[in-house]
Amino acid sequence: MLLLRDGLKIHADLLGARDRQVVCLVHSLGADGGMWAEQVPVLLEAGYAVLRIDLRGHGGSGAPPGPYAMQALGEDLAFVLRQLGLGPVHYVGLSLGGMSGQALALDHPSLLRSVVICDALPESLPNAAEIWSPRIRAVRAAGSCAPIAQATIERWLTPQFQAANPARWAEILATIAATDAEGYAGCAEAISAFTHVARLPSLAMPALILCGADDHAVPPAEGERIARLVPDGRFHAIPGARHLPNVEQPAAFNRILMDWLARSG
Repeated sequence: MLLLRDGLKIHADLLGARDRQVVCLVHSLGADGGMWAEQVPVLLEAGYAVLRIDLRGHGGSGAPPGPYAMQALGEDLAFVLRQLGLGPVHYVGLSLGGMSGQALALDHPSLLRSVVICDALPESLPNAAEIWSPRIRAVRAAGSCAPIAQATIERWLTPQFQAANPARWAEILATIAATDAEGYAGCAEAISAFTHVARLPSLAMPALILCGADDHAVPPAEGERIARLVPDGRFHAIPGARHLPNVEQPAAFNRILMDWLARSG
C-alpha cells in the first residue's frame, strides 16, 4: 500500500489478519522490506500479522532531497502506524531501522508494545564523517548506489554465506545497487548526525537488543551500550553473523525473536 505524508509517498505492506498482534519490521540503509524474507513466514505461522515499512528513500517510498534527520524518519513510522490504526505493535528494526525505531519509541511510546533493536547505534560514531562522507559523495556523483553496493554487502554478510546462498546474496546486492541515490545519501546523513543517548534511560517499554557477533559496521559493544542505557533492556549477540543476523543466521534470530514476542505479548 501507499500512504501520503505531507507529499511524501510511504510504502508499507500488511500481511495477516488485522485483528492479530502486529509485528512491524523496518529495514537497514540500502535495503527494503525484502530483507525480512526469513522472518515473515515464521511470524505468520505463529499467528502474528506482519507490517513492513519502507523508510523514505528506500523500496517503494519516495526520496525527497536530503539531508534527512533521524527524528523525521521516526515521525514517518509513527504516521504509518497511526494511519493504519493497528493498535500498539511489536517493533523490530535493524541498523537504520533500529536507529529510527529508537526515535519512534522515545517520541511515540503509546504506538509500541515492545521494541527490538538490531545492529544499531545509540548515536553517531565519533568518526561518522570519515565513514559516511565518501559514500555519500560517491552515490550522489554517480546518481546510483551501484558504486558502493559490493563493499556494503561484504560488510553485511560473510563469504561463507555467499558461497552457501548465492541467490540470496545476489538479491540483496541488487537491492543495494538499486536503492535511490538521494534516499541513501539523505539517510546516511541522518546516521551521521544523531544521538538518543540522553533519552534512552526514559524508554518506556521492554527492549531487546540484538547484534551479529562479527558485525564490524556496528560492533556488538554498541548494542551492549543501548541495553545498559534503557531501563528494561536485554542484549544477545548472534554467533556466525555480521550486520544481517536475521539473514545469515535466521534460525537463531527467529528463535530469540519468537521467545521475546511470546514473553512481551
